Amino acid sequence: MSIFEIIMLICFGAAWPFSIYKSYKSRTNAGKSLLFLYVIFTGYVAGTLHKIIYSFDPVIILYITNGLMVFTDLLLYYRNKRLAGT
Repeated sequence: MSIFEIIMLICFGAAWPFSIYKSYKSRTNAGKSLLFLYVIFTGYVAGTLHKIIYSFDPVIILYITNGLMVFTDLLLYYRNKRLAGT
């Protein structure tokens, strides 16, 4: 377990609640990139798998939490796309 890994995940994770709130309230995808969301989500899945296979420690909770927040933002992206009728 590395303190630097923990700090990185906390800093990255701090932005997602704001993004989720903005997506939910605005009901639009303005400023969102679907490719970016999938790339970030893939990174968190890879980090989680690495922790499971090679280096299991409590930091896995941060990977899972961040991954769930990105997944939530992805779901909101599709909801907002449906609401926009595109």
